[in-house]
Amino acid sequence: MLFKNLVSVLATCAAAVSAADLPALEIVGNKFFYSNNGSQFLLKGVAYQQNTANLSSTDNATFVDPLADAKACARDVPYLAALETNVIRVYSLDVTQDHTACMNLLQEAGIYVIADLSTPDLSINRDDPEWTVELYDRYTSVVDAFQNYTNILGFFAGNEVTNAVNNTNASAFVKAAVRDTKAYIKSQGYRLIPVGYSANDDIDIRLELAEYFACGSEDSAADFFGINMYSWCGTSATFKSSGYQNITEQYANLGIPLFFSEYGCNLVQPRKFTDVGTIYSSEMTGVWSGAIVYMYFQEENDYGLVTIGSNDKVTTLPDYSYLSVQIASVSPTLIKSAQAANVTATTCPAIGANWQATTLLPPTPDKSACECMDESLSCVVDGSVSSDDYQSLFEYVCYHIDCSGINANGTSGDYGAYSPCSNQQRLNFVLDLYYKAQGSSSSACDFSGSASLKSASTAGSCASVLSAAGESGMGTVVPASTTKGSGSSGSASGSKASASASGSSTSTKLSGAIASYNLNIKYQVIVVAISMVFGAGLVCL
Repeated sequence: MLFKNLVSVLATCAAAVSAADLPALEIVGNKFFYSNNGSQFLLKGVAYQQNTANLSSTDNATFVDPLADAKACARDVPYLAALETNVIRVYSLDVTQDHTACMNLLQEAGIYVIADLSTPDLSINRDDPEWTVELYDRYTSVVDAFQNYTNILGFFAGNEVTNAVNNTNASAFVKAAVRDTKAYIKSQGYRLIPVGYSANDDIDIRLELAEYFACGSEDSAADFFGINMYSWCGTSATFKSSGYQNITEQYANLGIPLFFSEYGCNLVQPRKFTDVGTIYSSEMTGVWSGAIVYMYFQEENDYGLVTIGSNDKVTTLPDYSYLSVQIASVSPTLIKSAQAANVTATTCPAIGANWQATTLLPPTPDKSACECMDESLSCVVDGSVSSDDYQSLFEYVCYHIDCSGINANGTSGDYGAYSPCSNQQRLNFVLDLYYKAQGSSSSACDFSGSASLKSASTAGSCASVLSAAGESGMGTVVPASTTKGSGSSGSASGSKASASASGSSTSTKLSGAIASYNLNIKYQVIVVAISMVFGAGLVCL
């Protein structure tokens, strides 16, 4: 029996890494399918990124890009593949790094990637939501860096941005990010990579949240919806008692693919993952497209499947072994894309007591419009003023004049033309408004030395933009193009990800990483598989 299990595990692992040239995935109805043969794709995923809290106590924006470290990828991919992993989720990526080595290693192992577009310090703030030029450029830079890889399954435009009844208005800004990222992908002629959203499970708004992102035109609706689900805890939970049945019924008519973007409650340890059999059963696969386990690395929050020793060696934890057994035991019923059911359009939720996000979305950030506005001003914040002191100036000026031209309201749908501009540009705009409202008196542009006068200029190309925005900034500016910041002169194409996703142009870094281990991926997966049969804890050398 032991030998039979070993052969089965090895056969599965070998199949998992034989995918040379993974096909792109496509969406038909509310499901994912392989584009080359129409077979259904269910996510069997693992979240893969170290916790930023462990990395720097002085800079909470620091993160380690998990796809920029070829050596770590060569170390970890066999362990992921041995779990039949077919997708990983990564939360923060450094677009200045080369990701070719890791992406090719993942492709060899048959593993797709869902990437979050934000970083710890560049994301939509639920408490003060904005959709700005800076965020737009960050999101599109990730698209540029990864669009060449066919094993990019999709992008998340936000993670748990709206997480309670009192901040649902922030969803309007995330949905604008979905809309503009999709438009950018299309404008660049890239493969139409799906863009979605990952939510927490707040029972008061879970249905409205999913409906909001799924509703509307194809241009603005999310392509898929993930939910971070932690309600199945311990072995005594069931499809009904865990809440899985209730949420499956609530989401039954949602018209886009759904999956657990995180799961794996750790209130009872070790985690035996008894929900895996249900997630991939007919009770759920008609509505759901699989799930992503949180988390590969053992961190202070105690969700890890493995530990990484000081000698950079992997040791599997009991959770890893339990998950491997559960994943190996599932045999879901799959369909072909031709069998996918037609889905009806999802109705947008009405604004009410629990839902405060309008379907009127913020404007597309337009860098050139912001620059045109800024150059046309006479009174601006002095260069000696710290950005930390901007708020007091905003409060004073906006008490005396109408600052609607720089504000954005995700509930009323009122958005100033200059709301996507930088803090400095917005402050300059309202300082200049105040200055003009005071008859352009030099004393009205002083603010105890915090503001100063400069020569205003308006380039010929700016005239129409400024006219459309109006003096108050409450007009509508239509971006001339969908490039960086909708007006940047910088190149819109990525330079680091130019290698083919098929791996035909393998980087020197990749070769070095594999050579340093002196083992190819298939051999390492077999080593890991043997450890799964004979006991957890075997380390790949």
